[in-house]
Amino acid sequence: MAIRSVGVAIKPGEPRALAAVRDLAKWLGERGLRVLAEPEAAAALGETGVPRSALAREADLIVVLGGDGTLLAVARAVDERAVPILGINLGSLGFLAEVSVDEMEASLARVLAGEMVIERRVRLVVQLLRGGVEQRRWLALNDAVITRGASGRIIDLETRADGQLVTTYHADGLIVSTPTGSTAYSMSAGGPILLPGVPSLVLTPICPHSLTQRPLVLPDSAVVEVVAHPRGGEVLLSVDGQEGAPLHEGDRVVVRRSEHPTLLMVPPQRSRFEVLRTKLRWGAR
Repeated sequence: MAIRSVGVAIKPGEPRALAAVRDLAKWLGERGLRVLAEPEAAAALGETGVPRSALAREADLIVVLGGDGTLLAVARAVDERAVPILGINLGSLGFLAEVSVDEMEASLARVLAGEMVIERRVRLVVQLLRGGVEQRRWLALNDAVITRGASGRIIDLETRADGQLVTTYHADGLIVSTPTGSTAYSMSAGGPILLPGVPSLVLTPICPHSLTQRPLVLPDSAVVEVVAHPRGGEVLLSVDGQEGAPLHEGDRVVVRRSEHPTLLMVPPQRSRFEVLRTKLRWGAR
């Protein structure tokens, strides 16, 4: 792929990102590449920035300096456009932003040489329906989470897959996760870890009242529908932990695989097992 313009997004308020973005802009400029920076990154360069939506429209590659949360936000801003993202990890635990700052320039050189691998990560279309009418729609790279609010009461979540009743979860909530999101909230709630290429979705209940309501792996062709019954308390829908909406009695959340995956640039020599060993400290004593 020919790369002529590179978008740059950073984690807000992160000093290491400000220093790294200056080095990145210098490196790109020396190679004749156009740099498009979001406002906070542009401020570090003494320039005027462009919104993330413009990065998605105009850039051939987007470099994200931050952690997984920053990359999730950028992936959502990219929306349905097929622009690859390279994550430079400034956080403490990065499953999406895999490249360290020390590896940044070498990894970019490999991108320009066509030596990096593009992974197509499944995303979810998440719809909120009220009275059969769509209220809002989101794209999620990690997960859609339906959870109780501050009342402390468990909630009832009537759940179907492809129109067939799975069960009604009596729990604090339910996570519908992609394989990418299986190492996020779902893993913390006891869900399985899936490799990104496994064509599947995961239903992971949060603190279910019945110990027999366990995580369930579905094919990624499944359409999941969840009807919320709050029992008089508050119920919230959260998408990738960053956006969402409150749910009312009878609201229907429909989750299906998107036809527009997120494209992640990853080093070809790095295996998924290496990432898991490193990030989760498998074998450490």
